[in-house]
Amino acid sequence: MANPEGSSRGSRWSLKGTTALVTGGTRGIGHAVVEELAEFGATVYTCSRNEEELNACLKEWKEKGFSVSGLVCDASSPPHRENLIQQVASAFNGKLNILVNNVGTNVRKPTIEYTAEEYSKLMATNLDSAYHLCQLAYPLLKASGNGSIVSISSVASQTSVGSGAIYAATKAAIDQLTKYFACEWAKDNIRSNGVAPCCLRTNSLLVR
Repeated sequence: MANPEGSSRGSRWSLKGTTALVTGGTRGIGHAVVEELAEFGATVYTCSRNEEELNACLKEWKEKGFSVSGLVCDASSPPHRENLIQQVASAFNGKLNILVNNVGTNVRKPTIEYTAEEYSKLMATNLDSAYHLCQLAYPLLKASGNGSIVSISSVASQTSVGSGAIYAATKAAIDQLTKYFACEWAKDNIRSNGVAPCCLRTNSLLVR
């Protein structure tokens, strides 16, 4: 069983009493973030499109003593996003301390080969989900009195790394949204930051 307060991390500082929503928390970066937050004592909510995968992770986290719950959700879908935030609001009594925009996907190919459907899918998953979830979560973050948004960007937002033009554009947009939210919502005690990884070895090689 995990003991966040008794761990070396917990002895330095604690997130006990805080709440967090991490999108796409069953794989890669999202999975690691869920575990990190839970190990520090946060109560975490997450989501995944894959019900079997989500249930397996929830069982694993319960066995570790982590306080994690979640639901099946496609963050690119407006109704799914709205339902997700409604469930989070209910679970956390209308307050949310941390929102981690982690959901993302990619299709790597030369620019002239992208279809309109692929463009729309990448925009909806990588950019629309983060923007609209921030909108929907804003009242909960404000109500917490100490809100924090962390969005997963990529080095592709700043330079060409062969990840594809559309993916790079979505991540550049995430960078700008991050800056804008930081300025606009500072008065509401909501911080906004971005993390820009490059290639990470998880269950597959991902360019973030």
